Amino acid sequence: MAEQLQGNGFEEFFSQDLPRAECLQQLPRPSEMPSEGAWQLVHPILRAGLPCNSEGQFLPENAPPPPPEAPTTGFFPFSDCSSFELANLLFRREQMSGGNINDLLQIWASSLPDDQDPPFTGKQDMYETVDQIKDGDIPWESFDICFNGDIAEGDTTAWKHSKYEVWFRDPRLLLHTQLSNPDYTKEMDFAPKEVRNEKDSCRYQDFMSGDWAWRQADILAQDPKNHGSAFCPVILGSDKTTVSVATGQTEYYLVYISNGLVHNGVRRAHRNALMLLGFLSIPKTESAHQNTDEFRKFQRSLFHGSLNQILQPLKQYMEALEIVRYGDGYFRRTIYGLGPYIADYPEKVLLACIVQGWCPRCNAHWDNLDNAQAGRRSHELTCALFAAVGNKALWDEYGIISDIMPFTYGFPRADIHELLLPNLLHQIIKGMFKDHIVTWVTEYIQDEHPAAEAKCILDDIDRRIAAAPPFPGLRRFPEGDDSKALMKVYLPAVVGHIPSQMVHAISSFMEFCYLVQRSVLEDDDLVAIDAAVADFHVHRVAFNSICPDGYSLPRQHSLVHYRHLIREFGTPNGLCSSITESKHIKAVKEPWRQSSRFNTLGQMLLTNQCLDKLAALRIQLQAQGLLQGSIFDDAAPGAIVQHPQGATLLDNDDGDGGGVDGDVLGDVKLAKKPSKPMISNKEWCTTELNSNSVRNIPRDVVSLAEHLGVPQLPSLVSRFLYQQLNPDAITDDAPLEDVPLEICPRFTGNVWVFPSAIATYYAPSDRSGTKGMFRERIRAVNSWRNRPERRDCVFVEHDSETAGFRGCLVGHVHSFLRLHHEGVYYPCALISWFTAIDNEPCPDTRMWKVQPDFDTSGHCSIDIIHIDSILRNAHLMGVHTDCTFLPRSFRYYHTLDSYKYFYVNKYIDHHAHEIAF
Repeated sequence: MAEQLQGNGFEEFFSQDLPRAECLQQLPRPSEMPSEGAWQLVHPILRAGLPCNSEGQFLPENAPPPPPEAPTTGFFPFSDCSSFELANLLFRREQMSGGNINDLLQIWASSLPDDQDPPFTGKQDMYETVDQIKDGDIPWESFDICFNGDIAEGDTTAWKHSKYEVWFRDPRLLLHTQLSNPDYTKEMDFAPKEVRNEKDSCRYQDFMSGDWAWRQADILAQDPKNHGSAFCPVILGSDKTTVSVATGQTEYYLVYISNGLVHNGVRRAHRNALMLLGFLSIPKTESAHQNTDEFRKFQRSLFHGSLNQILQPLKQYMEALEIVRYGDGYFRRTIYGLGPYIADYPEKVLLACIVQGWCPRCNAHWDNLDNAQAGRRSHELTCALFAAVGNKALWDEYGIISDIMPFTYGFPRADIHELLLPNLLHQIIKGMFKDHIVTWVTEYIQDEHPAAEAKCILDDIDRRIAAAPPFPGLRRFPEGDDSKALMKVYLPAVVGHIPSQMVHAISSFMEFCYLVQRSVLEDDDLVAIDAAVADFHVHRVAFNSICPDGYSLPRQHSLVHYRHLIREFGTPNGLCSSITESKHIKAVKEPWRQSSRFNTLGQMLLTNQCLDKLAALRIQLQAQGLLQGSIFDDAAPGAIVQHPQGATLLDNDDGDGGGVDGDVLGDVKLAKKPSKPMISNKEWCTTELNSNSVRNIPRDVVSLAEHLGVPQLPSLVSRFLYQQLNPDAITDDAPLEDVPLEICPRFTGNVWVFPSAIATYYAPSDRSGTKGMFRERIRAVNSWRNRPERRDCVFVEHDSETAGFRGCLVGHVHSFLRLHHEGVYYPCALISWFTAIDNEPCPDTRMWKVQPDFDTSGHCSIDIIHIDSILRNAHLMGVHTDCTFLPRSFRYYHTLDSYKYFYVNKYIDHHAHEIAF
């Protein structure tokens, strides 16, 4: 195996790719799948995990699944659906404290007749009932580790005499729980797959679409007993966390486990496809011993030894088959393998047993990480170096820590250097953007200007950031301390205060960042990723005065590995540390709040076990149809739908939006008429008015025109109706504004004004539902959150045959209206337009510039459009053509009325980046 620099980034080549290419040439192409716009090929020998019986014998085609091993037990141990839903609400969803549970049940009991009782007598009754659940019951186990080296007589060093307790659950049983989950049976791949688009370009998305899984299948397929089996990659992740503030800042490595068969959207949604595996102890010692080689070696040995011991139950089934029952009811012969590991850079150093500052994947020297001649690290290379060179040379020349091998050493087909994943959250957002880019810009301004002037410039950048118009999901942060939110609006805010080459470097990095975070990546995207990295490397020289020692930075160096790692493991957003980090809330923070705050670890372990049992029982009850008609059933009228990311959406909700569950094609419909594709690249959307109209507003068009201050409203309505009734009559040569009013319908019906509309569209790269659907609210209100008006901007479809921004227009919504004419309701929007300034985006920022469109009288060009033509929200930020400073009194609600030119901010979210290019 070798790794070489090709073009603008590292390319890694493996001879095992050749059989895959031969398979693609020899096998017939599968039938095309119109809904996906692509076709796929599963591994030809391992195949798709053929169903079998409990003895491992393959079943005939179309045979039904074997009957359940045990009869359905209904709601046991709960008496009925209501008692289960109550326990699920209080213990799992709300994580209510025991005292509050007792108070609630006492209040409930006091409201009932004497001969009736609430479902539980108190918290203890509820806890004991939850403890009796058998579904998903995987108990915690523990073992102790202690120092086994030589201890000199009289050496009383505490850490050498201490025992370190490691808590864990059987990883094999946790995987069984995930694989048998009927909730995402249709969202799993039972074999590696090759996915290609209509242009025959590779498409990388879910984990099993990557090259690594295919190569593993090639290896396993060499043994005939594995043919027809399912290969299940084991995905691990860990993060250091403080478990108990009240008992001495005890730190642990929390280890999580998932599997590579489930789709990325399932893992991102935390539908129990990512589970807590263990708590690894982190030894402490006095400051005098903290940096000694002996203590550091023990820390590393404790970490790797713990992981090795925890994973032992899986080891035998990495070479022998296990018969596992899956969520669809079928058994499959399953073989496991250690897959990728999710970790931040400091933990990657620990996992790879290398020196801080070196790359855990390649052996480029720490002071020249972009060395084109660097090769890939491997266990085999490390063992050879152990035998050939001394400890000092290992450290100085290769960045290898002597006398310890990673925990993957000894497991079949596993090499940690191959398995370490890219990390979007810590490497890119918190690492490169916040720690590098923002820090460099600040230091440049401070170096180039006197202290007082530099402070004024930095304050002005903060004011520009705070002046960003409202947008769904964009938090207001005057101090700019939210990395994710800051990244969305940072680039336009620094233009004019730093050289254009720095702006270009930042935009190149932003382009890379948003490309690698897409939910689906194809070969053309990988080329664009390489181009963005190369462009960043060219223009980052603008920061040379800030980085006199060069750019040999591990997190920045990781950019050149992304192309290869995407090909290996699919898109990074399904395997990011943000998944494990957010899991901390459920695994540590909420259970700690629910504990007595004393000796909390045991209570937290039990809480996690019970949470998993409740979740498992709910899934089984849903699969048996026992929750249909429940008060919390998603199909029930007026039900609150809890979406995977926690967004609660109702038609009259005041929130700006979030992910929504449901099949993509099932939601491709407008509120009043059949759906249609809204843009040319097959991303669907619908827009509908919300149900609450604004009161005390005139309904006749003449009075409403005066109320809104739009005297031309009656003529706009008439022309709009003419367009709706004669859609083919309006062309580029015969625009709507040239239609004589006398031939337009005379409108005499009612007009309703609405404060907002809801746009639903397909945006899988954002925090969408499991089917990729996203919903956001478009507002047009006179007052928002006790502040002045909020009237959002929107993308409007202009030319469905043209991709990107050239096929769209940008409008500023003044009001949402519904017209009633001749028995037909027309939902529409009163909009003023923006016009693109140039035929290309700004070369430095890569964003389009627009300006308000004015009519011949100097007023804003206003039009009425059908709501069907609105795609979604658009975000505009003011263009600063020079070093002008915003006044301190400037507020975000002034922005859209105060600037002459605007950037169309394609970095506001991932969907905007995909359509506003």
